[in-house]
Amino acid sequence: MNEQELRKRLATLRIEHRDLDAAIDALRASGSVDQLQIARLKKRKLKLKDQIAAIEDELLPDIIA
Repeated sequence: MNEQELRKRLATLRIEHRDLDAAIDALRASGSVDQLQIARLKKRKLKLKDQIAAIEDELLPDIIA
């Protein structure tokens, strides 16, 4: 992927991550006791965070000064 595609993918992943965060908060606020659903959403959110970090590392490589 080129830089433009990576940035687009990064933006998409960040939006999905925020949406999952909102969904988790909504489930908690509604008093839902479906812990399995909440756990699945949290797991997906962590995977997205890892993907976001990987793309950010690819876009901004470490430079040893």
